[in-house]
Amino acid sequence: MVEKSSPTGSPNEHEVAVKMVGIVKRFPGVVANDRIDFEVRVGEVHALLGENGAGKTTLMNILYGLYKPDEGEVYVWGCKVKIRSPRDAIRLGIGMVHQHFMLIPNFTVAENIVLGTKLPREPLLDIKEAYRRIEGLSKKYGLKVDPKAYIWQLSVGEQQRVEILKLLYRNARILILDEPTSVLTPSETVELFKALRRMAGEGRAIIFITHKLKEVFAVADRVTVLRRGKKIATLPVDQTNERELARMMVGREVFLTIPKAPPKPGKEVLIVENVFAIGDKGLPALKGVSLRVREGEIVGVAGVAGNGQKELVEVIIGLRKVVKGKIIVNSINVTNKSPEFIQKLGVSYIPENRMRGIIPDLPIIKNLIVGMHKEPPIAQRLTISFKNAQNFARKLIKEYNIVAPNEFTLVKYLSGGNIQRLVLARELSRKPKLLIAEQPTRGLDIGATEYVRKKILEQRDRGCGILLISEDLDEILSMSDRIIVMYEGNIVGELSAKEADLETLGLLMSGALKK
Repeated sequence: MVEKSSPTGSPNEHEVAVKMVGIVKRFPGVVANDRIDFEVRVGEVHALLGENGAGKTTLMNILYGLYKPDEGEVYVWGCKVKIRSPRDAIRLGIGMVHQHFMLIPNFTVAENIVLGTKLPREPLLDIKEAYRRIEGLSKKYGLKVDPKAYIWQLSVGEQQRVEILKLLYRNARILILDEPTSVLTPSETVELFKALRRMAGEGRAIIFITHKLKEVFAVADRVTVLRRGKKIATLPVDQTNERELARMMVGREVFLTIPKAPPKPGKEVLIVENVFAIGDKGLPALKGVSLRVREGEIVGVAGVAGNGQKELVEVIIGLRKVVKGKIIVNSINVTNKSPEFIQKLGVSYIPENRMRGIIPDLPIIKNLIVGMHKEPPIAQRLTISFKNAQNFARKLIKEYNIVAPNEFTLVKYLSGGNIQRLVLARELSRKPKLLIAEQPTRGLDIGATEYVRKKILEQRDRGCGILLISEDLDEILSMSDRIIVMYEGNIVGELSAKEADLETLGLLMSGALKK
């Protein structure tokens, strides 16, 4: 929790910085924003909360000039405005940090920050003055970054700081941040929240887009909840709770913590022993990694993206070569074996990018039988039994609640959540002995997340060994029986779920602690 001080340096802390009235935005077949009223005041952090697809980013893209509303009015500092482009928004003092950063990798921090700004000595750039201003802002708000460093040299957390400094350098008084914590460690998140509270305290208006309930209570003063394009409510944070907000987001009661029985670990289904591997850039990505997963347990892998988690998954499932060491699945050495060979040993895989797990231009039925089309009951003699395949697909569509007209619908027409359910249905229907789940709930809303976690726990309780790779520490803490932490291609700590906490995991993830 970050201390929420009242604003200072503002003529009126209740002054409305932005007011949006009756905003409507339509896309083909979808009303993304349905007559939404929204306002943010001077000196507050206002959370914009909702599931994926609720209309949060669309609404803010309208405020930032990326979209034009079909209906409605926008007022900034009490004046009715038409924001036709980001340039108009910037002139009004509005800045936005997007989920995907808008930085040029081969430029320095300073060059990225001053790019597009009006220079005092145009056409000349006073780089020393730029360094001085950037260093001053960096120090003032705790956004530590070297103005002379190139963007490609920075971590994702540091790149985010550059995006925020860009807005501060331009004297933005209304800041929009879209899911800003998705790339941060717990300690970086705390530092970001401190910076946002300081900005609000100086009279800025902060709009914080999120679908994470804990973040709302950690940093926001008020919260507006959207669901399916409609505004449900705006509330002071101190007058609500997680359960109420979750119900508003989803439209039904949601179990934020899923009951979990004690594990019943059996024999080892995965052994990774002193494994070394090279990453995509030709540099060492795994540096002697060793771990074990047993039947009936979930081993969580925590770490900031880019510390070897992706390469660890790929060497286990046969998509990346092992330089040294060995991998054993169900007592069989699978080091550098093919993905098909490994899959036949009872290994299922939920990929980080759900689109890697499907073939978009094929129908649901064909996507569901991939990998099983040569085996009974789908295969009979040398051909596929259409009737058996259809019955199999219909059963999974019903069991996993995949919303589609029928089993012949092309997968590319499904929502992200339904594609994730499809991948889950196919992989779990194989009744795996080992399940590799890589970011299984990333990008999913709270209802779909609840469903996926329940299904994974069902597999664990029937005796499947599960390796869960996730950057969501709440997910790691609530789902795992044991937790390992990766940093720079090494395992720097292993803890039981009972002894783990956010602070310890955060220190391990940042390399500040070895356990």
